[in-house]
Amino acid sequence: MKFLGFAFLAGLVSALGFQPVGWWPLSVLAVAALIELVRRAPSQRAALARGWGFGMGHFTLGLNWIATAFTYQAAMPAWLGWVAVVLLSLYLAIYPALAAGLAWRTGRKRPLSFVLAFAAAWIATEWLRATMFTGFAWNPLGVVLVPTGLSWLAPWIGTYGLSGIAALLAGALALALRAEGRRHAAILVLVLIGAGTLGWACRSPTPAREGPQLRIVQPNIGQQDKWSPGFEARGLARLGALSRAAPGGDAPRLLIWPEAAVTEPLQDERLLSPAAQGQLAMTRAVVGRMMTSRDLLLTGGITFESSDRLRATGATNSIFALTPDMRILARYDKAHLVPYGEYLPMRPILSAIGLSRLAPGDLDFTPGPGPRTATLPLAGRVGFQLCYEIIFSGNVVDRANRPDWIFNPSNDAWFGGWGPPQHLAQARLRALEEGLPIVRATPTGISAVIDADGRIVKSLPLGAAGVIDARLPAAHAATLFARLGNILPLAFAFCLALGAIAVRRKAR
Repeated sequence: MKFLGFAFLAGLVSALGFQPVGWWPLSVLAVAALIELVRRAPSQRAALARGWGFGMGHFTLGLNWIATAFTYQAAMPAWLGWVAVVLLSLYLAIYPALAAGLAWRTGRKRPLSFVLAFAAAWIATEWLRATMFTGFAWNPLGVVLVPTGLSWLAPWIGTYGLSGIAALLAGALALALRAEGRRHAAILVLVLIGAGTLGWACRSPTPAREGPQLRIVQPNIGQQDKWSPGFEARGLARLGALSRAAPGGDAPRLLIWPEAAVTEPLQDERLLSPAAQGQLAMTRAVVGRMMTSRDLLLTGGITFESSDRLRATGATNSIFALTPDMRILARYDKAHLVPYGEYLPMRPILSAIGLSRLAPGDLDFTPGPGPRTATLPLAGRVGFQLCYEIIFSGNVVDRANRPDWIFNPSNDAWFGGWGPPQHLAQARLRALEEGLPIVRATPTGISAVIDADGRIVKSLPLGAAGVIDARLPAAHAATLFARLGNILPLAFAFCLALGAIAVRRKAR
């Protein structure tokens, strides 16, 4: 039990390397502690338990923002938020446990072999975490390296490969604690530095050209206000006031609004009540007044689905491209929905025991077909990713029709002070991997323009109302990861596993 407690403590410390704290060396130090705890485990069962304890500490602290989301709804008691965090952590901790068990089984008797096996297992299990049971890819270990030079490896080996690099860095630290391991530690560090330098040197040059003028609108409309009765008109007025062009300004603009900024459905008015139809008419009037004839609006919105045109049977969380007269030029329906947030799994059973989804309303959202690229006037080729869809490495663009940039509207108002900066960090990693700029719009922060190297060009902080006026950054040529996707990190894991086996055999 003592070592399980140490592993749990190491997991807590590891969460501090992620945003919003962002002390990335703490994550490396914590994983180094886990490596030593697992290597010294007397049995595979003990190794699994220590990996699981680490995961419990890591996810319970790192995902505390999920508990905050429960305070913005009335269908379930707020204290269930922490129950949800613990239950989710119980499941997610299985993946570091598997990594620990696999590494222990492969090469515990030879420290270098063990480190290589641990990094390989970490890559594989992190990929599994993002894939199994709809996937939950939040906070992969590699995201802590975004502020470092090692992040330049992301276009070559992807996020999960970068997580393996972080594990190798932690392994080098663990090796350095033992006199016989210091030579291997030094070699490993030099190899990592060399790889990061090579990744930086081989990056694609960014074209000098820039895209259209953007105006990203962050209205600072909190979750407690957004769906309150009678707030629609005030919220829309705030969006309109922030969007309006300066007097005499007639240059075409690409206006960017957050997820679900338009609260009334934009299609099939026959499904709307007379009051809702009036609200939609007001939306059209506001949009028409704030836009010049050459502007284009990209916004999040909701649509209803119906089988008989009289009663709504489903809904979609969507992005619309709108002209000043509210013509829809393109629509994207969110494909990767949030369980318990946008739909309730096993609804008949869970509803019977009093559980509900977090988003208001009784209709479950239905998923769209997946990443799509739309070609639009002013915007060019744009890919769409709604909210947390952006966290899924290798699944954010249409590979057959590569976009020039990605629009990622989100509503992070649910997620307190920890969720939004974590979300932004993962979006930066997507930009690096794909070599594409990403534009984020959120109601309360953190809205940002991210260039194709993952750098934040401009942003608005949490809790601030305002706008970002910026030019759309240029894209890189397709990166290796953009062409091959998650084959690369899995191939990297395979090579590390072969290295672990080779080291173990050589030492016999």
